[in-house]
Amino acid sequence: MSDPRDVDPYAMWRHALAEADLVFASPPALDRPVDGCTYCTPESELVLLGGDPAAVPDDVLGHFMRETVDHWDADQYPVLWRRLMPRALRHWGPGGEEGTDPDLEIGHLAGYGAALTDWPAPERAAVERAFRALLAVALTDGRPAADVTELVEGIAHATGDLRPWLDHLAALATLLGPVAEAGLVRLAFAWATDLLWEDFDFTWWYDGDPGLIAAWLPTQRPRVAAFATRHPRCKTAADTLIAIDHLAAGAHSPWWYPYGTDLYLRLTAAAPR
Repeated sequence: MSDPRDVDPYAMWRHALAEADLVFASPPALDRPVDGCTYCTPESELVLLGGDPAAVPDDVLGHFMRETVDHWDADQYPVLWRRLMPRALRHWGPGGEEGTDPDLEIGHLAGYGAALTDWPAPERAAVERAFRALLAVALTDGRPAADVTELVEGIAHATGDLRPWLDHLAALATLLGPVAEAGLVRLAFAWATDLLWEDFDFTWWYDGDPGLIAAWLPTQRPRVAAFATRHPRCKTAADTLIAIDHLAAGAHSPWWYPYGTDLYLRLTAAAPR
């Protein structure tokens, strides 16, 4: 295995983009003008979506990716995504559009949508390689755990399975070293505490099973414990171990549920003594 210091998540991302550009260099042709809901998408934008994929404006691309699946012709929808995929990947990646909604947008590649799993094998492989690189960047760039969760949800929804991506996150912690390990600890803490508070759910992936995460977290306990030993002052690591142990035991959370407590505390402070 490579020395973690020799593995750069951003290099992984650049290589994945280069592969996607090559694989999607000759996109499938549309056999007729783009058909969509003209109440939500003006005819002028439908014309742009049917033209040169490189010439589609960013705002039109973003609208297409966010717009509900059944507002597009079912036969054309996968073709449009295949034509726009290199642009879409850049939209989600480093330096991409601010305010993206990856759990919604990437989730539109699912079976009820663009059906990524039915695409030609080289195209599927290129997209999944880009997804792996996106997760590598997300785990190491310090973004909030909630943002990583949205990305994981979208990717799992698009590919129809969460388990390979959980395995990939664990592998990244080994491959990329301490920064990725810290990212995994933060993510495990967020997931374990939300599960203990019964507050974990997928936003757009209605068939997604958070129980898979609950089953996966205890498998990461040795990794978290090793991190906690190396960083004895890291409260997040110590609390993650507590959370995973309570989760594995089927116990209640040892911490107060944090949402909605501000009002309770204000009322308590204002109560007559």
